[in-house]
Amino acid sequence: MAEILGVILAGGLARRMGGGDKSLKTLGARPVLERVLERLTPQVGALALNANGDPERFAGFGLPVLPDSEPDHPGPLAGVLAGLDWAAGQGAQRIVTVAADTPFFPTDLVAQLANAGDGIVLAATPHPEKGMMRHPTFGLWPVALREDLRGALRGGLRKIVAWTDQHNAATAAFPAEPFDPFFNINTPEDMLAAETILRDHAP
Repeated sequence: MAEILGVILAGGLARRMGGGDKSLKTLGARPVLERVLERLTPQVGALALNANGDPERFAGFGLPVLPDSEPDHPGPLAGVLAGLDWAAGQGAQRIVTVAADTPFFPTDLVAQLANAGDGIVLAATPHPEKGMMRHPTFGLWPVALREDLRGALRGGLRKIVAWTDQHNAATAAFPAEPFDPFFNINTPEDMLAAETILRDHAP
């Protein structure tokens, strides 16, 4: 899908992992970010990484690094906006975002999101008690909405779904078996769980 660009969201502070970059932690002898790149690169026309601080720590991955365009770490929506601004400069119409700490997301993510709608589309998986659960850092975003998003952030909005609900976001459902493909690594315990998924399913 050459018309859709990819943006990896790595702008968080990783407090539950003791700080540092979760995406640079090693999973199965490889950085988590390398696994994310391996999955996303074939699905998009070009890639960038949203991250704050010194971009040189990501130099080995050969990606443009996009800092948040809004101050004070306002959350993932700031990364989405940075990606939309970058894509506008590339002449693209849409981006797909993925989280940098989620190494097992579907290899057909972009195709399924694009098939679900032309506006904002968020990934979702079934939960036995909560129904369909959205994964709002995994989404398809029209570049045309970037000024609307900029205004929302400057107005204090922080929660992704509070903004996407304003735009009647669609969802694309993915299976959650044999494991949730949107499992993300937040804690050292999560890293151990990711190692188990890798060992048992070799995704």
